[in-house]
Amino acid sequence: MSGQGRTGDGRGRLGSMLSGLAVAVGCVLFLGGFAWGAVVYKPYTVPTGSMTPTVNAGDRVLAQRIDGSEVRRGDVVVFTDPVWGDMPMVKRVVGIGGDRIACCGKGGRLTVNGKPIDEPYLHTKGLASAQNFTAEVPKGQLFLLGDERTASLDSRVHLDDAGQGSVPRDAVQARVDAIAWPMNGMVERPEAFASLPGGVSTPGPLRLQLAAVLVGVVLILGGAAYGPIAARASRAPGNKGEKVPAGAH
Repeated sequence: MSGQGRTGDGRGRLGSMLSGLAVAVGCVLFLGGFAWGAVVYKPYTVPTGSMTPTVNAGDRVLAQRIDGSEVRRGDVVVFTDPVWGDMPMVKRVVGIGGDRIACCGKGGRLTVNGKPIDEPYLHTKGLASAQNFTAEVPKGQLFLLGDERTASLDSRVHLDDAGQGSVPRDAVQARVDAIAWPMNGMVERPEAFASLPGGVSTPGPLRLQLAAVLVGVVLILGGAAYGPIAARASRAPGNKGEKVPAGAH
């Protein structure tokens, strides 16, 4: 009968080994997810309500560190430009080098190279801008507007400046991917810009990083819970892995 005891001990050793492995892998995923996120993303606090309702004043956002060459129409970006006040600002890119931006077209919509753009993210429905304007975006520049068009101080305010209100691509520091607090989720790419040349940008790796952290938590908790569960099971009456004294039957 002692063979059953050895079988039970073997299973216990295997379970302990697997639980330890689960905890180790979980730690790697958990810490790796956070470390990866720290390298790729930078947190910002939005100072004004010019991007309401997409991003409100005081919101804490996660912005992916990118090069200005990676920016696409529709992106919500963090940038710094001395003409605009030399402090980090958050606006939406509606035009890139070579674009002709105008407002307002049919139905009061913004147009890019003559194509009307549907902007469901705007705070105020109706006219895309209270003032009519036209701008030619120079090569290597970006034209930016806020989603709260009635209050945003954006490229429209700088139309008389060099570049007709645009900023250099290299002024961009990051692209907003998600609102971390309050937890309003990912900032989606507008479909209206997808049909234009160059399309829209792809989301950053934030979802994958969060998945790694969550899987890591599950593995750590599951592995750590194995020991107490196995110990309780081994003490349960009738446990088949328990040693039976010789001559008991």
